[in-house]
Amino acid sequence: MFTLPDLPYAYEALEPYIDRETMHFHHDKHHATYVNNLNDLLKDQQQFAQMEIGQLVRSFNKVPQTTRQKVINNAGGVINHNHFWQLMSPKDEKNQPQGKFQEAINSAFGSLEKFQENFTAKALGRFGSGWVWLIAKDNKLEIVDTANQDTPESAVLPAGRQGHRPLLTLDVWEHAYYLKYQNRRADYIKAWWNVVNWKEVGKRFIM
Repeated sequence: MFTLPDLPYAYEALEPYIDRETMHFHHDKHHATYVNNLNDLLKDQQQFAQMEIGQLVRSFNKVPQTTRQKVINNAGGVINHNHFWQLMSPKDEKNQPQGKFQEAINSAFGSLEKFQENFTAKALGRFGSGWVWLIAKDNKLEIVDTANQDTPESAVLPAGRQGHRPLLTLDVWEHAYYLKYQNRRADYIKAWWNVVNWKEVGKRFIM
């Protein structure tokens, strides 16, 4: 069955950009709920319950129609948050894109600053709840957004939007920022750039 991974840092490690209380509720309540719901949904479907979460996400089209959308919602919530925690870290001035990943950013977007502008615009433009992603396919970079708990790794997205490798993601559901930033999504996004784990993003690019 699926389990809730520990945060890779303390609840308060991302302050002042993301506060301890938000991290506690986001991880221990919201993320945990997706894990618990997914386990309940699959308790009688062991062929799916025994999969690794990425394998399950790539197998959504095999899940029975009666439970498929609920499995998509909750498994997406599990894997998206698994990525999100790993892609943040306490602020480190030396933590910047390096090497081939830096070259790929410059080639695709012109500069890191331009990439951040484009990513921020996509995050601000995401209507309602969802996620914004930097994805790679055949080492080509693209910024996309997904609704609710959809994930670009899913097998059930429209053709051309699926099977991508997530390098970076930002949660723009209100529960990710409302305790500290209320309705100021722009302030949350600006603060979040200070805790992006570029070392992890770069590792994902060269995998």
